This record gives sequence, C-alpha cells and structure tokens, in this order.
Amino acid sequence: MHEYTAPDEFETGDMDLEDRQALRRVAGLSTELQDVSEVEYRQLRLERVVLVGVWTSGTADDAENSLLELKLLAETAGSEVLDGLIQRRQRPDPATYIGSGKALELRDVVESTGADTVICDGELTPGQLRQLEETVKVKVIDRTALILDIFAQHAKSREGKAQVELAQLSYLLPRLRGWGGNLSRQVGGRAAGGVGIGGRGPGETKIELDRRRIRERMSKLRRQISGMSTSRETMRYQRQRREVPAVAIAGYTNAGKSSLLNRVTGAGVLVEDALFATLDPTVRRARTPEGRLFTIADTVGFVRHLPHQLVEAFRSTLEEVAEADLILHVVDGSHPDPEGQLAAVREVLADIEGVDDLREIVVINKADASDPEVLDRISRRERHSVVVSARTGQGIAELMELIERELPRLDHEIQLLVPYDRGDLISRAHKEGEVLSVDHVEDGTILHARVLPSLFQELERVGKPVERVS
Repeated sequence: MHEYTAPDEFETGDMDLEDRQALRRVAGLSTELQDVSEVEYRQLRLERVVLVGVWTSGTADDAENSLLELKLLAETAGSEVLDGLIQRRQRPDPATYIGSGKALELRDVVESTGADTVICDGELTPGQLRQLEETVKVKVIDRTALILDIFAQHAKSREGKAQVELAQLSYLLPRLRGWGGNLSRQVGGRAAGGVGIGGRGPGETKIELDRRRIRERMSKLRRQISGMSTSRETMRYQRQRREVPAVAIAGYTNAGKSSLLNRVTGAGVLVEDALFATLDPTVRRARTPEGRLFTIADTVGFVRHLPHQLVEAFRSTLEEVAEADLILHVVDGSHPDPEGQLAAVREVLADIEGVDDLREIVVINKADASDPEVLDRISRRERHSVVVSARTGQGIAELMELIERELPRLDHEIQLLVPYDRGDLISRAHKEGEVLSVDHVEDGTILHARVLPSLFQELERVGKPVERVS
C-alpha cells in the first residue's frame, strides 16, 4: 500500500502571476469622445465605475451578494468601484433597465463621483444600453460584457482566445450601431468598382457590412475551434484507451480549484485571488493512496448568470467534465452564499450531456477561513462531501481516500508468473493497476495485482497461472 504524500513543491504559477500583474490599466489616460452615442467602435473601458442592480426576487442579502460579486468582477477587470446602487422592482424596466426617474438619479451619482462607466448587474438589450447611456451621459456596459472582457484578458492558449473571441462577437452582433441615428452611411452599389457618375446606387450600409464581416469571422472561428477540439478528443481517447480513470475539478470561480490541483499534483498552475484567474483546462496525473494512477483536470470556473455565449463557446472545454469518471465539485466554504454557488454550477452542468450520471464529491474548500457552523451545515446537506483547505493541506488525505473509493474499480485480480523479459508488463501494472505483492523467483516474477481488462489480457497471454483469485 502506498501512503499518500502531498507534492513537496506547492507552486502557484508565479511566472504567470508576475506577467499578469506587470501591466495594469492607468486611469485618466483615455481620449475617447464624450458623446458615446457617436462612437461606432468603442473599446471596453473600465476605470472609475458605478454599479447598479435591480432586485426582482429573493432576499435583500441575495441582492447585496449579487452586487458584491459584480464589484469583484469589476475589480478583476481592472476598475475602481466608486459606488453601488440597488433598485427594488418587479422586473427590469424595458426602456432603461432601472426606470427613467432612477436613471436621472443615477446620472447625479455619476456626476458627483466623477465616474466614467456604469456597470449593470444583468444582461441589457441594445435598446436599454442606448437609452441608459443617453440619460447618464457616460459609457454603460452590462454584466455579460464585463465577464467577456475578463475572459479576453485572461485567455492564454490559442483555443481559449478563439473561444472568447467567438463569444464576444456573438454578444456584439446585435448591438452594433452607426454614427448617429440619422446617418445611414451607405456605400454605393457600384461606386467601389469605379463606375462613377450615373453608376452609383444604394448598396450595403456600413453597419450591414460590419455585420456580414462579423458573421464570416464567427464562421471561421467555429471551424478553428472544431479543429482544435479534435486534438483534445485525441488526447482524451488516448487516456481512455489506456483505461486511466479521469477526475474533473468543477466549481464556482475563485473557489480554489487550481489551488486544489496544485496541492494534489504539484502542477504549478496559476493561482490568484481573482475571478476567472484560469481559463485553459489543465490535465495532470496523480495517484491514490493505494498507488493507482488517474488523471485530474482543472476546468473553467462558473458564475451566476454565466453568459450563454460563453457556455456555447467553451462547450468543447466543458466536455472534459462530461468525459470524467468522477467530478470534484469545489465550493468556497468562506463565501457568504455557498449553497448559491453549488446551485449555479449545477445549473450550467445540467446543460452538458452526460453529466447527470456522473458521481460527484462536494469539496468544501477554504476550511481555514470558514465558519465551522457553515461547514457543518453544508456537510449535512451534501452527504457525499469532504472539508479541506488547499492552502494548508487540511483534509487532503481524506479527499484522496474518498477518490480512491469512488473511482471505477479494477475488474480483474490476478496472480501470475511473468517472465523476466516482460518487465514492461510489471511496470504497467504498477502504473495503471493496483499491485498487491511482487515476488521474484527463478523463472520470473510472481505478480499479484488488480488490473484493467486490456492489461489482464496481455498478462494472461505471457504469464503462467500460479493461482487464479477471480
């Protein structure tokens, strides 16, 4: 039996973290036009912001927690939050999100604080964005645009960047606008061909041309992502062919998924106290306390009201969860609403085919910073759970034992005499199976182990039965 020991080096992706912190936005250097309605291509600018939310259901604490999460998202994007406002309504106003009177009050707050951006805690329609901007006279963005901006900052791999760009274009397409409502900016149908006087007629407007170009770019990105997902499927197939069990880490953003991966495997991936710090999935090898090999994958984090554009764009990445044998659902025990985190993640996972049938272990993380009563409450509600601290190592050994019990069992227990010239099979038994005993005799090695079907067949072909246990 192998005793589980944590990796000596508990790294946090120091180089990645250093790179990310090397460049930060500097407030007050923008030369963007003040009249935002006349800017066709407006780069997302987050400097000094005021947050506004509409409380339609739930308790006041729920509404405040949602706005607090929006504050963390805004700070992750590099902004300075000056104020936050919540309005109680049955439903968001269809014209200005918060109503015309409240929009005027919001304009006063923006002027008094010197804010240059308003961030709304919801997804606004193109009409709501335009009318609210006309009232408050500063840039208005919604929660979806904010999350997309964070993803764009944090994506590193080619696949991650393509997925984020596709999601951004899907969001942008219905929200394009021209230079003022009275300007069509039409290009003559034959003017571009140099026909000249008498040959010009109505052609595509600039906005129609932009929409067509966006659709073409989206089609190209979908083809690229499809090609890149093929290589991911190939690697996944190789792991399945070798019959190595797979574990996927899923959970709310900033719940400590990457820290847990580092603690279990010493992967050294980026760890930062920020939302959506890591987007690209990382797959590493690990061993159970009994020495059994398995793979463990860190996936993209979830959040309440995760934009549907992102769910669609990251579908190939999320399939890492669906292809796993076991899910480690990580939840932040120190969060004000851990049950809400669990529900939000399960809501997204329910849209991924095949996840419903998977076994799940709820990993209640950050035990060192959590209220013991909260940990006890979650543990009672989630029967199949374990309390850990990825930072201190508390509960990790118990988690590894639980993973050992939950992984698919090895099918065959054998006791064979394996010739010395087939030491490669003995090595595979150590890597892929569970070796119970090894005894070296004159004719070879007597191997007593539990192994998977493919290795069992190879061992039976070359080995001599000593005693068939099962």
